[in-house]
Amino acid sequence: MKKHVDFLVIGTGIAGLSFALKVAAKGRVCILSKASADEGSTLYAQGGIAAVMNALDTYDKHIQDTLVAGDGLCDEEVVRFTIEESTRRIEELIGWGAQFDRKTTGEFDLAREGGHSEYRVLHHKDQTGAEIERILLKEVKNHPNIELLEHHFALDLITQHHLGAEVNRRTPDIACFGAYVLDEKANRIDTYLAKLTMLATGGNGNVYATTTNPVVATGDGVAMVYRAKGKVANMEFIQFHPTSLYNPMEKPSFLISEAVRGAGGRLCTLKGDYFMSRYDRRLELAPRDVVARAIDSEMKLTGDDHVYLDCSGISKTEILGHFPTIYAKCLSIGIDITKELLPVVPAAHYSCGGIVVDEHARTSIRHLYASGECSCTGLHGANRLASNSLLEALVFSHRAAEDAKTQVDALSYCNDIPEWNDEGMVLNEEMILITQSLREVQSIMSSYVGIVRSNLRLQRALDRLAIIYRETEELYNRSVHSLKLAELRNLIKVGYLIIKMAMARKENRGLHYNIDNIVNK
Repeated sequence: MKKHVDFLVIGTGIAGLSFALKVAAKGRVCILSKASADEGSTLYAQGGIAAVMNALDTYDKHIQDTLVAGDGLCDEEVVRFTIEESTRRIEELIGWGAQFDRKTTGEFDLAREGGHSEYRVLHHKDQTGAEIERILLKEVKNHPNIELLEHHFALDLITQHHLGAEVNRRTPDIACFGAYVLDEKANRIDTYLAKLTMLATGGNGNVYATTTNPVVATGDGVAMVYRAKGKVANMEFIQFHPTSLYNPMEKPSFLISEAVRGAGGRLCTLKGDYFMSRYDRRLELAPRDVVARAIDSEMKLTGDDHVYLDCSGISKTEILGHFPTIYAKCLSIGIDITKELLPVVPAAHYSCGGIVVDEHARTSIRHLYASGECSCTGLHGANRLASNSLLEALVFSHRAAEDAKTQVDALSYCNDIPEWNDEGMVLNEEMILITQSLREVQSIMSSYVGIVRSNLRLQRALDRLAIIYRETEELYNRSVHSLKLAELRNLIKVGYLIIKMAMARKENRGLHYNIDNIVNK
């Protein structure tokens, strides 16, 4: 089946939904969600969204904090316009209906997180992402020009690589014409033709065994663009959130918000030794790469499999008022954080690299945009400043929408696209191989490409991943396609990119830390 739309949006987080709402007046929009519409990283974003909303704060302060966290690799122009547009984007969210916590005076109750010099993080208790997702989905579902399809998984972008030789000659540079989409319920692969496509597919945390990302975060957008020969960069910069709840049987790992440390939570070893003073003068409010490496170092020194977060410096009133979800979650496994130490461990949390985009979120592939965690904008550099990600998605989706609205009327559909060809494919009955290969990939990445790396570990990871890649490609090329097999293939591609870019970087910068780079200095 072929379907024609003006705008195809792949992903239903803050990046995809806000873009869809802004272009809907110019044409028909179809949004695809590989799971239920609200299942994505936006839903799980606890801490908040950073913006200059305080009379004591300034754009320059926020810009400087972002540049410092990015460890010299941020694009300063991108940082500047993103921060300077923050206030307008927040006001827009509020206009849609987002409710951010306020003081009794009516002022925003702003939080301060690691790396921030001022209180500038807006939040809705500890469920900020869920509140934003709620209001955006409500707006999308009520819009007459927007169609939202759940359980529709984009297998691959359609580019001229899928066309005949004659069309290829007419289109020498790479262009996107839509996507091949697996309709899980109908069990068929359809052809979605679009004038413009937005990738808002989120992160790739499930390439690691321990992650705060939802299970849908399998690097789909990055893998699709790389297969289509688009530009991808900075994949070595994987941010490990310093504090996820240590509860080994739970996936994804439950996030303990940065704001808990901002409110006074302190890190200590199992013996009660408060250790952050040995690593950074900013203590628990140092940037995430510093705190995560400090915890990793202490765990290696002691042999312990977690550390503690001591919340005794936070009043019970504040915990119940600001962190009710965290309090309830911990209580459900027998930990009262108003009285007991909270066990925490670092977990893969955010990818600072991804699909290379310009200031309008345009990728290197014509007619294709990317926004949110799947993109590499230049804002984060080598390390993301806490709570800048939701802001980045809003700003770049807005800029993409403004650009797309000027382009769409001049574009037409490419009608030479062939239907998906699965002739000769067989029903895959080897789910055990897919499940086992996924575990192997996650084990390889966690063991060898984690917070601290070495040349030997990276080479070992590359060699082992190559075997799984060959086996999976063979299975993929002879199987009727399934969501799980496609996700595995994407994760292997993402793992390869992380390893290769980590091997290419010969300096320790931000989130990339290789012990051999110290030796070679």
